[in-house]
Amino acid sequence: MVQILWTERAKEDLKNIAEFISRDSVYYAEKQLDKLYESVEVLYEHSEIGRSVPEYEMPNLRQLLVSKYRLIYLIVDDSRIDIITVHHSARILNLEI
Repeated sequence: MVQILWTERAKEDLKNIAEFISRDSVYYAEKQLDKLYESVEVLYEHSEIGRSVPEYEMPNLRQLLVSKYRLIYLIVDDSRIDIITVHHSARILNLEI
């Protein structure tokens, strides 16, 4: 079974998303985080289900689209996936990998 690791950057992204949404609604902030966490579950069985990230020519760098967010992950090998960032789709993506 594959191991999924959340990077510090991705954890910080989730924290920032929750803080921003909770300014208007704690309920919807929790719902958004639930959606993001649930979307990752599919990766345990189907690691390549996400689209490639068009800004980068890396076949093992992929993304899941969840509401307004791009959940970007790196397939390190057959047994490990790193969640790199959770990025609002309206913003320009700039990763250092």
